[in-house]
Amino acid sequence: MIVIVASLVLVGVVTALLYLAFAESLDAVRQPMTTYVPKSDHAVLVHEVYKFIFWLAGGVFVAIMAITLIFSILYRERPGQVARQFHGNSRLEIVWTLIPVLIVAAMAVPTFSTMAVTSKPAPDGALQVIAIGHQWWWEFQYPELGITTANELHLPVDRPVNVTLESKDVIHSFWVPQLTGKIDNVPGHDNHLWFTPTEARPEPYLAQCAEFCGMSHANMRFRVFVSPTGDFEAWAKASKADRVTPTAELALAGAQQFVTSGCIGCHTVQGQEGAAGKIGPNLTHVASRTTIASGTLDRTNANVAKWLHNPQAVKPGALMPNLGLSPEAIDKLVAYLDGLK
Repeated sequence: MIVIVASLVLVGVVTALLYLAFAESLDAVRQPMTTYVPKSDHAVLVHEVYKFIFWLAGGVFVAIMAITLIFSILYRERPGQVARQFHGNSRLEIVWTLIPVLIVAAMAVPTFSTMAVTSKPAPDGALQVIAIGHQWWWEFQYPELGITTANELHLPVDRPVNVTLESKDVIHSFWVPQLTGKIDNVPGHDNHLWFTPTEARPEPYLAQCAEFCGMSHANMRFRVFVSPTGDFEAWAKASKADRVTPTAELALAGAQQFVTSGCIGCHTVQGQEGAAGKIGPNLTHVASRTTIASGTLDRTNANVAKWLHNPQAVKPGALMPNLGLSPEAIDKLVAYLDGLK
């Protein structure tokens, strides 16, 4: 009896230490791509399922380790004793068959319940967003608002958002770890997901394509900004406006350079004649974004110049060609793009 109690205490202590180490590391890291800090209704539901399965698996682990330790002590080989041989025990076999069945059933109930909730149609009044995957960047359309942007998704807090997932080329996967699970963007087939963000904050939720889609898959990132309703409405109003007309001499020259370099063939800039390209991101308000190159670089003039000089060096395989721009042409374009707010 003493051996059994000591064994159970030992297993319990080890398990507690492992849990404390896990919890401490979680508090210390708090990485923005973690799923352990859910910030939407659906993310919380999924996290609760994960927690239940974690503790269930932990209980199974402790039980197996305890039984193994106890049996190894009680039934260890001793001098003068011969192990009794037997060919089976029907009762034991039934028990250890039923136990896994019950464990799987226990996991299935909350899993399917959560799937039933998250798979329902989005509620009335949900914000409609179309997320289109490209190699290798994200396009976000707000059909009700008449807004198209790239690589930065803006959402109001506490309002459901219904996301329609599309792809222009290969399979991508929309994933915002703290807000929603992974759903694929499949060419020729629209998928859907919805969730309600529950925490507005100034810093973005980081997101990533989660389906290998080619050479720059790892560079296909995006950011999600969740704001109070008033701030979101202000952003939407500003985003619907045409570009800011440049007035500085270098920026005016940059607007002309944008035309002569052929940028208008791939990019849209609302308010600039001829700039209605659909191949690359909409640049109407690119200077209001925090990153460029699909979240690869912070949006600074130095990084914009770096991107224009050689896009392939920043994002291998990028479809934007190296135009062989001169330093003077790059300076003009940087001045122009820096004014597009």
